[in-house]
Amino acid sequence: MRNTLALILTAGAASPALAASGPFFSLGNTDFVVTLGFLVFIGVLFYFKVPGMIGGALDNRAQGIQSELDEARALRDEAQALLASYERKQKEVQDLAAAIVAAAKDDASLAAEQAKADLEVSIARRLAAAQDQIASAEASAVKEVRDQAITIAVSAANEVIANQMTAAQGNKLIDAAIAEVEAKLH
Repeated sequence: MRNTLALILTAGAASPALAASGPFFSLGNTDFVVTLGFLVFIGVLFYFKVPGMIGGALDNRAQGIQSELDEARALRDEAQALLASYERKQKEVQDLAAAIVAAAKDDASLAAEQAKADLEVSIARRLAAAQDQIASAEASAVKEVRDQAITIAVSAANEVIANQMTAAQGNKLIDAAIAEVEAKLH
């Protein structure tokens, strides 16, 4: 149908010139010769099935374009799936990073609390050591005061005894002290 319509249109388009004079169906009329040549050319094209080859080539080209479109759609779908996969992985990585940051904050908080507790224990230990040192120094000072008092008392007693005692009384006291020491040692 399409081929017939094209043939009628081309034959009608060639005839309006009427440049030659005389009867139309004579070889002297150029319009007739051109029309006849055109019809022979169209006949040769149809004989060698050129419209079918052109149609086949166009159909092959359409199929090629369709397959390229299908391939492009498949690639686009694959790219969208890959993009979705990467977005999902990015989301997972962001969630993991947030969890790591939260865990690090918790660990830092726990470490700060532990350091505070350790510091309190250390301060309590140092305070106890300082109190022990103070008590030791106090005991040492009391001992020194007693020792000093004893030394002063002994020297004062020595002076008093030396002033009031005679040599015979001194010898008697020494003998009594030796006897007492002897009794305590045995």
